Amino acid sequence: MKSSDCTIRELIQYIYTKNKMRDAQIEAIKIYLFLKIACGNKPLWQLFIEGRFNSLDLCTMELTVEAREILTTNKAAAALLEYSLLKDKNGKQLAPELEKVIKSQREYINYEDVFKKIFYGVNYTDYLFSLPMGAGKTYLMAAFIYLDLYFAQNEPDNPAFAHNFMVLAPSGLKSSIIPSLKNIQEFNPTWIIPEPTASNLRRIIKFEILDEQKSAKKSNLIRNPNAQKINNHQPLEDLMGLVAITNAEKVILDRVDKDEDTNIFDKEELVKIRIANELRDIIGKIPHLAVFIDEVHHAADGEIKLRQVVEEWTKKHSFCGVLGFSGTPYLEKVESVKLTDSFLIKNTDLSNVVYYYPLIKGVGNFLKVPEVKYADNDTETIVKNGVKEFLDKYRNTVYANGTCAKLAIYCGKIETLEELIYPLVTIVVSEYGLNPTEAILKYHGGNKAYPQPEGSETEFASLDTDFSKIRIVLLVQIGKEGWDCKSLTGVILPQKGVCPTNMVLQTSCRCLRQVVKNTDETALIWLNKFNADTLNKQLKQQQNISLQEFNKGKHQKTILVERFSRMEKLKVPPIDFYQLKVSYQTLITEEHPHTNEKLTDENILVEADTTLIHKQDLEGKTLGHYLVETEIGEYISFRQWLYLIAKESFRTLTQESLTKYEDILKYIFDRITVKDETGNTRYDNHYDQDNIRSLIRKAFVPKRDFSVKEEVVPCEASLLQIEKLVSPIAVQGDKPFFPSQDTVKTIVDWDANAQNNILSPEELALIEKMKKLGYPIPEPTDPHPERKQTYHYLPYRFDSGLEREFFKDSVLPILKEYKSKLEVYFNGDDTLTDFKIDCYKQTGKERIYIGKYVPDFLLLSRKDDGTIQQIIIVETKGEGFAAKFADRRQFMETEFIRKNNERFGYERFRFLYLEDTLTKEEREKKTIKAIKEFFNI
Repeated sequence: MKSSDCTIRELIQYIYTKNKMRDAQIEAIKIYLFLKIACGNKPLWQLFIEGRFNSLDLCTMELTVEAREILTTNKAAAALLEYSLLKDKNGKQLAPELEKVIKSQREYINYEDVFKKIFYGVNYTDYLFSLPMGAGKTYLMAAFIYLDLYFAQNEPDNPAFAHNFMVLAPSGLKSSIIPSLKNIQEFNPTWIIPEPTASNLRRIIKFEILDEQKSAKKSNLIRNPNAQKINNHQPLEDLMGLVAITNAEKVILDRVDKDEDTNIFDKEELVKIRIANELRDIIGKIPHLAVFIDEVHHAADGEIKLRQVVEEWTKKHSFCGVLGFSGTPYLEKVESVKLTDSFLIKNTDLSNVVYYYPLIKGVGNFLKVPEVKYADNDTETIVKNGVKEFLDKYRNTVYANGTCAKLAIYCGKIETLEELIYPLVTIVVSEYGLNPTEAILKYHGGNKAYPQPEGSETEFASLDTDFSKIRIVLLVQIGKEGWDCKSLTGVILPQKGVCPTNMVLQTSCRCLRQVVKNTDETALIWLNKFNADTLNKQLKQQQNISLQEFNKGKHQKTILVERFSRMEKLKVPPIDFYQLKVSYQTLITEEHPHTNEKLTDENILVEADTTLIHKQDLEGKTLGHYLVETEIGEYISFRQWLYLIAKESFRTLTQESLTKYEDILKYIFDRITVKDETGNTRYDNHYDQDNIRSLIRKAFVPKRDFSVKEEVVPCEASLLQIEKLVSPIAVQGDKPFFPSQDTVKTIVDWDANAQNNILSPEELALIEKMKKLGYPIPEPTDPHPERKQTYHYLPYRFDSGLEREFFKDSVLPILKEYKSKLEVYFNGDDTLTDFKIDCYKQTGKERIYIGKYVPDFLLLSRKDDGTIQQIIIVETKGEGFAAKFADRRQFMETEFIRKNNERFGYERFRFLYLEDTLTKEEREKKTIKAIKEFFNI
């Protein structure tokens, strides 16, 4: 995010400014785009063996010669060593025995094979995002879908970005999960992508809910109605924007192999298998497909089969990968990976988690703050005490959306609900003056003795509406997971078995979803001793916290960082400067393109570069030469190829233009492709496909040449684009923002002469009396006198600790020394400033544009009329980023400064570079020296 290579900073800033996504979702988006863009959407095992995340300094470690050689050359070995050295929150090393094995190198270790096994041996991308209940996983899925489509529109051939999406819900939760997944349709893409792009993307999305249970009638071709829904989107090879939602069971059956003996199945079972195969086959034809699995831990039973299915899909087309989503990414039993004959790596977590947001971090943020109570009493006593406490605290609670607070009591059995809990709750509710028939909902599936209560399903579905008057919900085998009722404010688990033991944590937390964003909401959880012990155990295993920490824990709140412009107050003038502009003029050197001649020229069939391998013995004697065999490439159809040629022209070449020369183009296509054993067309990699498509496009335009023109043009830039100064969300006390919100409000109050309002009425009366008597009135002491020399907007946001340290500890003290003679402004937020300088690098006789330079700080002095006299451009840069900006820094230090000072006729600009290799004292000394020399003070 801080590097010059980052291409998504403005997009992330836009998401922050829209203030619609939660911090958990935004951080997940950052990781997602990092893996897509910086890491190329590669499988995790490949990223680790390539050393993509390695940061270990081997020079400082005690190692044997053999171990040092292996760890230096084998990036996978270094990655596993770095993992072993990680520490938990208590400072305890994660895997000291693993460290010993790697360092000793007692046995040969195949690190590549180890990493493949750790990440389940799949060859496709498989990432898992772990967010707790209430964090908005469904909206995050929608965000990923729109982001992929956004980048796919810009880079249609980039295999990292999906064009189509399949969302799989676990079969056991089809009644509760699939309806929530339909919320993807309600997601507003403007929350993450600006207009008009967002609306354009929304128009291309096509939703299909694959929930049909019966096969289509009178159809010999398509027996599966869900497969028919996909098949309606023809041609599939050009499909973009399909979002299909179904259950995992629709694509995973107990028997998935087509080659099995069909005689062992009855007719009905055989039809089911064929219908499932039909859906899998047509899904396999969808291009650039990404598969999303919601509540991925439920797919564990079918995990191996799902991977088999996905592996088949990857063989057929440009498959993009699998994304899993889960609040509980933990294994019921330990998984082991063999490192050596005597050493196993054991794991209880799903290993492909790329982003983890802990439950405790959501408490008080986007979740209610729970109060957990438990007692070693009988069921009746726990229920009675729990209901009474709930009504004492929340009887009159009505949330801002009109919903009233509700309590869920899990009963285990229908008989327990009907014969014990309901009569007891009826008595308690009546004591509080509530009508039991209006206030209590019984919801269960019914049995012979007690049928399902009439209308209960409708009542349950409408609990989270402002017209529902239900206060107590009695449940049997319902609402343990996937139940999204934000007005649920309390849960009672009064005995063992009211929910599965492994789901006590999920069930207890049903009441934690926040109703109103960024508000202080609380919840009540009552448990018996067994469930309390189970909850404590699961919190330790899954969240690394205790029940005590969960009970009193409250995450730091996120706040809206209020921002204010002070441009008018300080009368900050625009920066006038001279900018180098390099323009290229196109010169057409022929009147007609001669398309037919160029397309029929055999030279258009450019062959790919071949690799020649030389073979020799140990004495250097040549034994022979041979060419590397080139495999056939990816699938491509003629229409898809034409579409690709047009698309790569950036709309300068139309499909209609290509159609006029279809016969010639079909001849070229047949020459550069081959048919595989299945009869499908693939690229022939003996040909340079990219170059050939480029030559085809060139055949449609006259030959051109370019002339280069350089000029120095006057520019004017504002230090603040006020319309972009919006209030972002941040964690309270977030260090990047400076000064604090309290200081910001004090400065804004003083700007408005609010110090008079700070004084009491008695003090103001005394001051008026002193004025009348002619006594001098002392000026109130300004708590922040630096406000007159800085802060053209409040607060600043520093991306690095070096920027913050320089401003807070170096510049502010200097301002006090040079009152009214010097001003300093932070310019490093490229989303807010207009003062950006185009930089060029001289290569031979040509200039190459290398990007924009955004100065970090401006130290300036003014003339008597308020206009700017002189400016020191200050750049603070960490050592790790210095090399990346070296070309731009050189341009600034030489050409920009020289050209501007020549144009102004005096030393108008100076460049001051401060790297973190200098000590704090050295940076201060260098800064003060530059100020004294440059400003002559």
